[in-house]
Amino acid sequence: MNLTLHVWRQAGQDDNGGFQTYEAKDVSPDMSFLEMLDVVNEGLEASGQEPIAFDHDCREGICGMCSLQINGVPHGPDRGTTTCQLHMRSFKDGDTVVIEPWRAGPFPVLRDLVVDRTALDRIIESGGYISVRTGAAQDANATPVNKADADEAFEYAACIGCGACVAACKNASASLFTAAKVSHLARLPQGQVERYERVVSMVAQMDQEGFGSCTNQYECEAACPKEISVRAIAQMNRDFLVASLRGR
Repeated sequence: MNLTLHVWRQAGQDDNGGFQTYEAKDVSPDMSFLEMLDVVNEGLEASGQEPIAFDHDCREGICGMCSLQINGVPHGPDRGTTTCQLHMRSFKDGDTVVIEPWRAGPFPVLRDLVVDRTALDRIIESGGYISVRTGAAQDANATPVNKADADEAFEYAACIGCGACVAACKNASASLFTAAKVSHLARLPQGQVERYERVVSMVAQMDQEGFGSCTNQYECEAACPKEISVRAIAQMNRDFLVASLRGR
């Protein structure tokens, strides 16, 4: 396969940036999208040019680092897939592919396709924890958990914090991310101690970081590589309302 790539290049936060065009030749359909970029970068380095900077780590769809906007879609055209899991067979020979970083105010571009997503870390730090006693770990069956609660908690805990929900939202809302982190603990007995303080603190931090509000367009759910449901947002909103009534 031969592809034309329009790639966003930006030297740093103070640079305006712009698109540059590259040719990706003899691309195997079995390559991942990141492997294709590796090959393009090898060609750029061989010709003395600066390689394209992009984030990656595990390349197994777990770490959430591979945050690329591909033809206007976070992580590309395939549903429930991170960029590193996206294969080039999803494209056709001769296609033009536009590659950008996440576009959101709280995610400033550091270089090329790399954005600063530490705003999400600060949301977790504000309340994404539970009170536990030190010592040996308890037996797994010591605290019974209703299966429906366990299943829903597991779904929300699958969030990898990639930020695709923010990039997909017209308001750059982090509601799905924050709700997943709030709601998976809200469904478990261990999360009850700080339940209402948690939701208030994390929502306040989300607002402080400059993320927009949720207007129920569901782009976040569609873009999420782990296909987390917007039910998490409903859970977060219910807990926030209860916390407000309790004066938390």
